[in-house]
Amino acid sequence: MAQTPNLLLQNLRIVTATEIAPSSVSIRIKNGVISQISADLTPESDETVQNFNGAYVSGGWMDMHVHLREPGFEHKETIETGCKAAAFGGFTAVACMPNTNPPIHTRDVVEYIIKKASTLPVDVHPIACVSKDRKGHSITEMADLKEGGAVAFSDDGDPVFDAKLMRIALDYASMLDMPIINHEEDLALSRPGHMHEGKVSTRLGLAGTPSIAEEVMIARDILLAELTGGHVHVAHISTRNGVDLVRQARKKGINVTTEVCPHHFDLTEEEIEKREFDTNCKMHPPLRTADDIQAMIEGLADGTIDVICTDHAPHALEEKEVEFIYAPNGILGLETAWGVSVRCLLDSGALTLHQLIDKLCDKPREILRLDVPKVAVGETANLTIFNTDARWEFTPAHIKSKSVNTPYVGTTMHGKALAIYNKGQLVIND
Repeated sequence: MAQTPNLLLQNLRIVTATEIAPSSVSIRIKNGVISQISADLTPESDETVQNFNGAYVSGGWMDMHVHLREPGFEHKETIETGCKAAAFGGFTAVACMPNTNPPIHTRDVVEYIIKKASTLPVDVHPIACVSKDRKGHSITEMADLKEGGAVAFSDDGDPVFDAKLMRIALDYASMLDMPIINHEEDLALSRPGHMHEGKVSTRLGLAGTPSIAEEVMIARDILLAELTGGHVHVAHISTRNGVDLVRQARKKGINVTTEVCPHHFDLTEEEIEKREFDTNCKMHPPLRTADDIQAMIEGLADGTIDVICTDHAPHALEEKEVEFIYAPNGILGLETAWGVSVRCLLDSGALTLHQLIDKLCDKPREILRLDVPKVAVGETANLTIFNTDARWEFTPAHIKSKSVNTPYVGTTMHGKALAIYNKGQLVIND
């Protein structure tokens, strides 16, 4: 990617987590640093000029829950293709989950990922394993993983099922001031579920995963966080009772945060029936009920849910083109997150624009103890440029991932990420 260190971005409205600027400005970037912000900047001879015609600009967005698949599963996704999908979706940073091969359970794997991403316009922050080989038996060398660049710990794809191991992990992680991100699932209750357990699963004759399987583990982890003082981050929350558990824990001052994916505040279990067992609607946690969707929106609005993430989970075409019960869980999410969020949350009036930016830019980094980018003079330029009024159909041509497993092809998106600028590189989306 070519460097664009000297740049004049014209006609932009700045949005932060607390306010929206009343009028447009131009932003001058010199050697990757914001040097001037003013309404009346004129181009200089050594700079590239880009006019965005009244679009918005914020600090660069972050998706704190993605699967980049590298190392080991490069037939699904690579660090490079995953970052292309992230840039198209408006993200200047991602945190990648450790269910790779080898898993991100030793410092060399952490450093390998960081090095592979070093020249790309998207920052990649590895999340290391809680347990060695993600097998849930013994703890990883957490301090060494942090020194290598890991930003959190998780066995995502599988829960930390052993309560004693989770307690020890929280003790160690709290000493390092890092969160444990847990895939909340009681395996004894959930398996062999292929969708949400309810009327639709009964009608379709599919084994279901009940909401209680998620909620029991959330409750356990909240109690362990209270005991240890550690920070539990609930991954991809999906049930009403789960949100209520987090809400009550936070009222008690327990250190618990959580995230939700766009598909969990947009699509219900009924999609599986409507689309005749389309495996692109199979994910874990599964699509749930309309009431659960409402609970996700309520949780976002009142601050119980801190972050919007995607759980971007690429799978090769041949892996998804099988009978529903044999298909792997997961869908793409990076390319469609903004368009779904605007439609479901902003256009409906559930959230304000600055609330959305808080959940996409500030909160993920605060949870991971990373610096939040600011649109201010003297700051390193880390920017997302976007609109909220565009209406466009998501087609296969918009998929930048190496895989194509998404239920959103043919869907009308509301709002578009127009460009990102990070690490001295401008990426304009087509």
